[in-house]
Amino acid sequence: MVLSRAKAFIATLSAEQRTRLLQDYTFANASRWHTYPQWALGKNKARIGLALGTLSAEQWQAFNGLLAAATGSGKDEGYDEIQQHLSVDDWIRQNGGREGYGRGNFHVAFLGPPSDTGTWQLQFGGHHLALNNTYRDGVLVGATPSFRAIEPHTAIEHDGTILKPQLQEWETFVALLASLDPAQRAAAKLSRKQDELLLGPEARKKDWNFPNKPEGIPVSSLTDEQRSLLMKAIGLYVNDISDASAASILSRYRSELGSTYLGFSGSTSLTNEGDYVRIDGPTVWIELVMDPPYSTDSPHVHAVWRDKLTDYGGTKP
Repeated sequence: MVLSRAKAFIATLSAEQRTRLLQDYTFANASRWHTYPQWALGKNKARIGLALGTLSAEQWQAFNGLLAAATGSGKDEGYDEIQQHLSVDDWIRQNGGREGYGRGNFHVAFLGPPSDTGTWQLQFGGHHLALNNTYRDGVLVGATPSFRAIEPHTAIEHDGTILKPQLQEWETFVALLASLDPAQRAAAKLSRKQDELLLGPEARKKDWNFPNKPEGIPVSSLTDEQRSLLMKAIGLYVNDISDASAASILSRYRSELGSTYLGFSGSTSLTNEGDYVRIDGPTVWIELVMDPPYSTDSPHVHAVWRDKLTDYGGTKP
């Protein structure tokens, strides 16, 4: 389905648009994702590919069809979450961000030609969003790095619609940390202050730089209810990808809970600038931090889902 939708999208494009969309599959290209809007990135970090602002109504329809096939179908997840995210960036544009924000400034690239043989990547992102799906021989072999942030992370109304694309993720982590008793909280607190994403887009070494040793409280020592909350938190990121692929990955992460750790730094309320939480397993890595205010007057969510086995489909520099 993804392959056919990708080819259908290509078929709607002009020759110039195809040239911008189709890029080489290299690690250097695959790693060109960020949280900043395009205008804030230098030449060597700017996103490659086709700007969505160049799409016609027909091309938008084809592109949305591709997104729907490549992402999850749940409410506030996957495709629905991305559409909300684009609308929030439109809201920022209309409320002080001006022309540097909005969905037209997001970019899509196909790294390598879409095919049922060989490797190619669907790369899509813009301000506060990065989707990197790697396919090999027609099969999804990597859905990370997956970056999600939003400002504000609380619900807003835009064009008569309530938008809250990252609120559920934040609320679930807040509930998980609030469930810890004093002894659990002490065990989960990281030994050193961590007030930024360790493997986020702004990190000096953002790729394949996972810690050698996990920190925090072993998930095996949590109650059944707490483990359910932790799996819910994981699922809210994994379920952003296509339903069947998400189910398979969640099964793997669930089987690894016995060797997974939960850690935090700062306040467990996740309301203060620099508050931080992480899930660190044999393969799963999810971290969330409250980033400083920029477009509004309160800290906002930055979060990244990585996979120690399948980031970039396993491709390394």
